[in-house]
Amino acid sequence: MSIPSSLRWQVIERAMNRCEYCGLSQEGQEAVFHVDHVYPQSLGGPTESENLALACVSCSLRKAARVGAADPTTGSSAPLFHPRRDVWNLHFRWNASELVGITPTGRATVSALAMNRPIAISIRREESLRGRHPPPRHL
Repeated sequence: MSIPSSLRWQVIERAMNRCEYCGLSQEGQEAVFHVDHVYPQSLGGPTESENLALACVSCSLRKAARVGAADPTTGSSAPLFHPRRDVWNLHFRWNASELVGITPTGRATVSALAMNRPIAISIRREESLRGRHPPPRHL
């Protein structure tokens, strides 16, 4: 099911044109960000504003149809970050260009979405030089 253009723009504006998982700005990126079903369609997630999030291609593809992953610290299953229900700053913090999960949800999300792979850290360093990192909502 395709997402109506008006709904897509609503999601982009609400996200301030940034990935709602890792905070990357769409500005300066070649790939167009995805509008992601937070609770996947394959599990019955609706195509409505409260279940949609803007996601960079990397976060979207790695998240896929998952809603949970293993917390690498405990090995226990934890829910992935939910941009509509969870408060970003309660689950994550920045350590320069590295994203640190500070809860089971944060750690599971950072790990499952490979948010600290070398290319992501390099992009964040470059974004810092351009004044686009860290994201305003994630300070």
